[in-house]
Amino acid sequence: MQKPSNSIFSIAVLVAALGYFVDIYDLLLFSIIRVPSLQSMGLSKEQITTDGEGIIMWQMAGLLLGGIIWGIMGDKKGRLSVLFGSILLYSVANIANGFVQTVDQYKLIRFIAGLGLAGELGAGITLVSELIAKEKRGIATSLVAGIGLTGAVVAFIIKENFEWRTCYFIGGGLGFMLLLLRISVFESGMYHEVKQMDVQRGNFFMLFTKASRLKKYFLNILIGLPTWFVIGVLVTFSGEFGEKMGITEKIDPGKAIMYAYAAISIGDILIGFLSQWLKSRKKALYIFYAITAFFMVLFFTIQWNGSAARMYWICAGLGFGTGFWAIFVTMAAEQFGTNLRATAATTIPNMVRGMLTVFILPLFKWLRSITDYYTGGWMAAAIIMIITVVAAIFIEETFGKDLNYTET
Repeated sequence: MQKPSNSIFSIAVLVAALGYFVDIYDLLLFSIIRVPSLQSMGLSKEQITTDGEGIIMWQMAGLLLGGIIWGIMGDKKGRLSVLFGSILLYSVANIANGFVQTVDQYKLIRFIAGLGLAGELGAGITLVSELIAKEKRGIATSLVAGIGLTGAVVAFIIKENFEWRTCYFIGGGLGFMLLLLRISVFESGMYHEVKQMDVQRGNFFMLFTKASRLKKYFLNILIGLPTWFVIGVLVTFSGEFGEKMGITEKIDPGKAIMYAYAAISIGDILIGFLSQWLKSRKKALYIFYAITAFFMVLFFTIQWNGSAARMYWICAGLGFGTGFWAIFVTMAAEQFGTNLRATAATTIPNMVRGMLTVFILPLFKWLRSITDYYTGGWMAAAIIMIITVVAAIFIEETFGKDLNYTET
């Protein structure tokens, strides 16, 4: 088996970072161009909100299913098979997205795109975690996420300069360009070693057959919940929240997402160094949870009759706080053996994304139906943060853990 690299600037880190860049560009593109794309189809203001939620839920459903498919493939066929297959699928889907004419077509294509987008991050983080020395692993994976998350910033810039259909064509083209670069990446030595062993690889159901493993799996999902509550609810629907809080200026949700993701990319890089300095994943996680909670309080308290500019900066603060995404996915990879690592590291972030469909949005909709839009928002925020902190208390510390082992 090849010796893990001490360099955080290896070709694997670069390619994984650029892959996640394209992934995030395509993943957030609909949220950024939701309003102009649905307006061009003749939808009313109310339909833009309700159908927009529906399209996001279809995309997240695709991510949920795709996470399972690509995760299993990553352990059965190799990490690289996922990195090639997933980007091919979502690149084709995004080009097709440029031709949609109806909301139903939009939902179907975003579902297919979600299937493809699901494989990128987990496979990339798994590969980097196995190729980089454990002393530098947290920094390397943080660089992957930090660089990759700037894809949302680029998506907003592209949206400001091109028609919405062209934005999808550009995303598909970027994916095909990245395919050429991936030819230079090698498979993980740990994976090659496990292929020669008599162990089950990529058996998704193994995650549920042992109580300790099942507990670990669900705790890993729960610690990531605030990321998609912040992005999928607070930031994506910042315009709607602004109206309820008396902000008279027009709030561009695409700009709010750009501010949030610019800050997330900074947070994701910094948390890697913070975790390294503290020699703890969990301590770094608690600090970023506190930052997220602080900006949630600001979101719901200081914006009454405020301004669009204030909304954008609070979204940036929320984004910085949820910059724990890199460490969250790294912990998922570190807590499972090589024969299940890609399955876990790919399904866990996509389960969190999928929770937007099956838990976060339904919770928010139910709470606002029995109260109001604003109250439902802060109540959902409080519930999600409590669940997340409790899960983090019980999760295993993984800093410096040796990954050369298997699950039985």
